[in-house]
Amino acid sequence: MLAKRIIPCLDIKNGQTVKGTNFVNLREAGDPVELGQLYSAQGADELVYLDITASHEGRKTFTDLVKRIAAYINIPFTVGGGIHELSDVDRLLNAGADKVSVNSAAIRTPGLIDDIARHFGSQVCVVAIDARQTPQGWKCYLNGGRIETGKDLFDWAHEANERGAGEILFTSMDHDGVKNGYANEALATLSDTLTIPVIASGGAGTKEHFKDAFIQGKADAALAASVFHFGEIPIPELKAYLRTEGINVRM
Repeated sequence: MLAKRIIPCLDIKNGQTVKGTNFVNLREAGDPVELGQLYSAQGADELVYLDITASHEGRKTFTDLVKRIAAYINIPFTVGGGIHELSDVDRLLNAGADKVSVNSAAIRTPGLIDDIARHFGSQVCVVAIDARQTPQGWKCYLNGGRIETGKDLFDWAHEANERGAGEILFTSMDHDGVKNGYANEALATLSDTLTIPVIASGGAGTKEHFKDAFIQGKADAALAASVFHFGEIPIPELKAYLRTEGINVRM
């Protein structure tokens, strides 16, 4: 059985790590390179860096920052935000990223997933999906949660899987920053119906929430931000706890 992964997520705005609640009310959390080094030393399995205002502001993702991260960090990391075409992917991989995360651009131009998989391999392509529950079910959102698309979460995740995505990074906007646990029912549905790994995002507040994401939600990896950034759950402590609960993690 593959080891479950613990992935700190660093949302970047103006070169600094920030964290909010339900995608708003952002506060600064520190230098992205220093935090990345700390998490790497603590035993994080991977990192995700997201330029959270790139799509909304129409900017290209932070190539210089990616080069700095690659120079100082020795675990795999994914970058996302403002990726619209193959040249963006090429630029970020050349700067040192291991994977790219596409969200808004993939919904607008689904063929981008096929193109990334064909040119760089499926393992490079993480399709991030921001979704929330509506009276019509789970719906996907664009541009950092600003625009509802009407697309169904499960239909879109299945299409991304079929087009060649290597992983799905599912963030429940309802759970983001609230620290009441992950959207485990939706996670389990995704994990049961897709053939690729699912990363849980949105809702971590306790060590038990990670356990539940792996057992109830059947997630392959759990991503979190504020509990790591503000020192609430040290990664070594989290992994030791998960081990005692019978969950296979790399120590």
